[in-house]
Amino acid sequence: MPRRLLPLLLLSPLALPAAAQVAGAPDAPEATLPDLVVEAQRAAAARQGILARFGSRETVVDRETIEALPGGGAQPLNQILLQTPGVVQDSFGEIHVRGEHRNLQYRLNGVALPESLSGFGQVFDARALRSVSVLTGALPAQFGFRTNAVIDLETRSGALDPGGSIGVQGGSRGTFQPHANWAGFLGGWDVFATGTFLRSDQGIENPTSSFTAINGQTQQTRGLAYAARQLDDTTRLSLIAGTSLNRFRIPVTRGVEPEFTAFGLSDYDSAALRARQWERSWYGTAALQKSWGDVDLQVAPFIRSSSIHYVPSVVGETVINGVASDVYRGSLAMGVQSDAAWRVAADHTLRAGFQFTGERARFRSATTVLPLDGAGNPIDDPLTLTDRFGRTGWLYGGYVQDEWRLTEAVTLNLGLRWDQMAEYVTAGQVSPRANLVWRPTETTTLHAGYARTFTPPQFELVQGSTITQFQDTTGASPGTRNDPVRPERAHRFDAGVSQKLGENLTLGVDAYYKDVRDLLDFGQFGNALIFTPFNYQRGKIYGVEFSGNWRSERWLVYGNLAVSRSAARDIRSAQFTFDQEELAYIAGKYVRTDHDQLLTGSAGAVWRGWEDGRLSASMLYGNGLRKGFANSEKLAPYATFNFGVAQDFRVQGGGTWTARLDLINAFDTTYQLRDGSGIGVGAPQFGLRRTVLAGLSRAF
Repeated sequence: MPRRLLPLLLLSPLALPAAAQVAGAPDAPEATLPDLVVEAQRAAAARQGILARFGSRETVVDRETIEALPGGGAQPLNQILLQTPGVVQDSFGEIHVRGEHRNLQYRLNGVALPESLSGFGQVFDARALRSVSVLTGALPAQFGFRTNAVIDLETRSGALDPGGSIGVQGGSRGTFQPHANWAGFLGGWDVFATGTFLRSDQGIENPTSSFTAINGQTQQTRGLAYAARQLDDTTRLSLIAGTSLNRFRIPVTRGVEPEFTAFGLSDYDSAALRARQWERSWYGTAALQKSWGDVDLQVAPFIRSSSIHYVPSVVGETVINGVASDVYRGSLAMGVQSDAAWRVAADHTLRAGFQFTGERARFRSATTVLPLDGAGNPIDDPLTLTDRFGRTGWLYGGYVQDEWRLTEAVTLNLGLRWDQMAEYVTAGQVSPRANLVWRPTETTTLHAGYARTFTPPQFELVQGSTITQFQDTTGASPGTRNDPVRPERAHRFDAGVSQKLGENLTLGVDAYYKDVRDLLDFGQFGNALIFTPFNYQRGKIYGVEFSGNWRSERWLVYGNLAVSRSAARDIRSAQFTFDQEELAYIAGKYVRTDHDQLLTGSAGAVWRGWEDGRLSASMLYGNGLRKGFANSEKLAPYATFNFGVAQDFRVQGGGTWTARLDLINAFDTTYQLRDGSGIGVGAPQFGLRRTVLAGLSRAF
């Protein structure tokens, strides 16, 4: 990929212009290694030319930066995203971008993947990535369905990243993480494969402030394979397949007093609870790229299968909580995406495309509860209520847009998008988009944009029959009303400026405002770590982001500060999960959403102070998520600091080795992400305490 499309700056305050015209592949009867590399670069450039990053704010984290920062390639994807502007940390690996819960679109080499049930935070491994790009703002018409941010992941390849490595990392809380990867050529195919296994005594956040969680073990396996082949001078086929298999034990709190008598027991040690959760995801894409002179086309079918299965500690949870649910949710999604770019003239580039997705969702549960007598008192006669259902849903979308270069300094991008859904509700929308970029000088870029957006809810809901069968038991919901979850509709405005000062320093500021009808949010209801969507009738989200970065031969220094507000009123779907007093309060007043955080900051530095060595540091600041009745309070502010050191060394006849030492939360800050209160918040969660990790790897 050309360097101008993958700058080494960690923070690029403005999206880059579209790629230039792509020359045809050389007419050579036999492909040598340099020819294969050139073909891969041309294909990547053509793919970027099809994608319209125009007018959005783009932050790029390249592979060099990922490896240099504390944690290195062992970091899950969500930890990398937390070092970009406006990204807020939450429990269970969740992140919130610009004051929204989820609404993130993940693209793998330009192909949009449906979200898995657990989100992609623990699905992708950083070692598999050549770069991570985060696009925010008023996105062009090309981007639909999930419209708050686009997480564009570019995988490594044999042509652009040849070689391999094998290594291991380990440290605090029994952490053990071996990994291996290789990139090269096999029978004319450009190939890359990677695999990672993780074992640790803390997978999910600790519900207490203790150093190590009780029953917090996890085992996680992630793998990805990529293969591409040039079919002829203008045609390239790319295949990607990946998997993530995660098992978690659910951490517990010691000393929780039982509230019920069940199975003849009225006392139970809460530290003996042994609930577990399995999360499995598989995904694959096949992308065919074709060029005809000034026209580039990509057609990509895709598939994604994911499931979550929560297995309770039946006796203990029934005695302590009065209910124990064995819950399974599964989803299989398949579809096709097609995008094309036509350079009509020197000042016009037309882009058009469509996306179609079909999804089959499955739900089953077996819930142990206690019946209630006529006075509402529980009876020690446990019974198990079962439920099972499935549903198929469809999403369709298409767009057309024109990138119009009005002058050398001014470019206007106009687009129109149509989206349609047929799931629990049937709805659609035609959405105009507009972006303007002005470059008054070589060092100054201003942009402004407007986007009308349509966001369907994730296809994972609770049926009305599930609610009614629990009446007159300890599993009864606060209410019975369960209006269907609706798609979110919004008007989004965004404007920003980027200023380069000298050769090394770039500063940026970006402001946004979103006016929303049927604002989508998610809540955790019950012990299972599964989120359920619901709507607020109205919402408003606004904020401003500041960023800066300095890059020189030996130094990389960056910093981000975001100020945001997310408020909404009147819950109008999935009402059964909420306390009636809270529902009445929210119906008449704007409240903060549970993921609202006023101030968020991140910063980092890498110093290459000696030959083959580097020191690094990063930090994360949050002034606290919401808590309390109707999210009327907030948690305490916190700041965590991480440090790392790495050294490459060569052994005669033994290749290149890398040794690294990382200190996560170096000052052992104790901070709480959640306290168990707030709208849709299920349990207390504390951030990771001080962690020491050491690693050794060998490149070949």
